Amino acid sequence: MRKIFIIGGGAAGMACAVRLARAGESVTVAERGPRLGRKLSATGNGQGNVTNLHQGISHYFTDDPIKAARILERYPAEETISFLQSMGGIFLPDGRGRVYPAGRQASAVTDLFRRELCGHGVAVFLEKRVERLVWTGNRFSVDGTEADAVVLAAGGKAAPEFGTDGTAYPLAQAFGHTVTPLSPALVPLRCEGPIRGLKGIRTDAELTVLRAGKSVFCGRGDVLFTDTGVSGDAVFRASSVAQEGDLLSIDLLPDVSEERLGAVCGNAREDELLCVVPNGLGRVLARLAAGDPAALCRLIKRFPLKVTGTLGFSRAQVTRGGIPLAETDECLQSNFRRGLFFAGEILNVDGECGGYNLQWAFASAAAAAEGVLSC
Repeated sequence: MRKIFIIGGGAAGMACAVRLARAGESVTVAERGPRLGRKLSATGNGQGNVTNLHQGISHYFTDDPIKAARILERYPAEETISFLQSMGGIFLPDGRGRVYPAGRQASAVTDLFRRELCGHGVAVFLEKRVERLVWTGNRFSVDGTEADAVVLAAGGKAAPEFGTDGTAYPLAQAFGHTVTPLSPALVPLRCEGPIRGLKGIRTDAELTVLRAGKSVFCGRGDVLFTDTGVSGDAVFRASSVAQEGDLLSIDLLPDVSEERLGAVCGNAREDELLCVVPNGLGRVLARLAAGDPAALCRLIKRFPLKVTGTLGFSRAQVTRGGIPLAETDECLQSNFRRGLFFAGEILNVDGECGGYNLQWAFASAAAAAEGVLSC
């Protein structure tokens, strides 16, 4: 029986551990935090958006889209659902293809993993930060513990409160790997514009990112106004492409034409816009329009904000960048050291909002487990 050491007890690390333990391997998981799966327990606003049925490489950003696509095709969303249900529970899609546990509780998904790991006798070390990973000539040494293979699944740099602060990259760099530039993704945007008085207002909207007058993104979803800019799922998706200096054009009433709005805006009182947009938003828009119905229509259909940045890694859901996928093989084994594998966010693969990043975590974990079992 070989000894497999997994660094990182998040979604990718736990999924890889389960697959390897089921195959009869001796598995150890080291997690630097006090509990396994803390980030998984918070996914989907705590509801557990584990994957999305509408898969495709177009939803991802990576240095090697061909390899990423092949891995996602080998382990599609349906396989992820089957794998999760094999541990217990029921997982169901919503109208947008986002898949959740039937009980809509992300922490319950983590509990499934913990129970499965315990049942297969996986050794778990909590509050264990791996400081040294070396090759001794015939095996790996992980802080003095010998291993036949190592899976590095320690996450990226986003959401450091979950222990993913970027300190795991040097473990790979010691074997010759590089790290692409890192930036926060799926993150609220800082903006300049007429946001005073809008903090806390959430609305369904269509958001377009304009760069030099041309659209580089257009998507619909929740937009939440904050004291520094905007957040919400539409903004998270836009943040994958938005850059400082871009213009956000927000259609606050995407199902109604500007022409149809004309009569309503013409009858609007100076301080309100009833039954059109949320009251607080309507009052601010009416004040900004200063009694001009045409200006009010323009604000509703093309509310302008200039992007000045993001709220950084502390508020990001995922990391853009990481270990280049091109530095691994089809099972995510290192091109520089046989027996070293990668899974999850530590790789230079990130997806759009809506379950795509967890799908990559689970698919990459399956690919790494396949590689470990065949090496």
